[in-house]
Amino acid sequence: MIDLTIADDVAHITLNAPERLNALDEQALHGLDSAYAEASDAGVRALVLRGEGRAFCAGRDISDVDPRDDDVMGYLGGIFTPLLKRMAAFPAPTFAVAHGACLGVGLGLLIATDVVYVAENAKIGSPFAALGATLDSGGHALFAERLGAHKTLDLIYTGRLMSGAEAVASGLFSRSFPDDEVRGATEDAAAAAARGATAAFLASKQLIARIRDERLALWESIEIENAAQAALCDTDDYREGFAAFQQKRKPTFTGR
Repeated sequence: MIDLTIADDVAHITLNAPERLNALDEQALHGLDSAYAEASDAGVRALVLRGEGRAFCAGRDISDVDPRDDDVMGYLGGIFTPLLKRMAAFPAPTFAVAHGACLGVGLGLLIATDVVYVAENAKIGSPFAALGATLDSGGHALFAERLGAHKTLDLIYTGRLMSGAEAVASGLFSRSFPDDEVRGATEDAAAAAARGATAAFLASKQLIARIRDERLALWESIEIENAAQAALCDTDDYREGFAAFQQKRKPTFTGR
């Protein structure tokens, strides 16, 4: 169900259960966690996550779940949240292709990814009103921060799903593309990142995470930027970038 291939310093992870719209059970979550661990150990310089078939991920696979003995905390708190943390801390730029249904834990996978390119046909929101459940997987934080309280609760109460274009226009994700172009655009961006200055990218990734999680103020974030820039002076890519600029040529970065 979870496929991993690595080529040209880019890991490609695919949710491959199209008959279930890539809905994820516990076994699939363990497989996804293992795929990210393997990609990290391989030292890739970028990662692409996508779903096979008509949807990215329709959420948790509840086809065999009995709500009377459902271990929600075991699934969400014990397995899924640690997976999201692994994804968010992945030591390279990460990209996701969002198309079709991107709901529930599927939305959470996108939240834990650095850059999300969205197909115009994508469906994003909180469909849980029909289940007697609530939005999970980080959706409250994402929607409240980007959309505000009123629009967030409107989506939750009504169960209305945003199109990919609307989600991007609302500031939820990076860019939207026609359905038949989004995968190629995402893979091109990941390939370009894999040829870039990896340490510099990671410095920015870590600072953005701290600004989000610690609510850093301007001057505090500038101090961290200054220290990060000073540390990058010792990298091969920093020296190569300056040399290429001075010699009026394109840089060749090695990720070191």
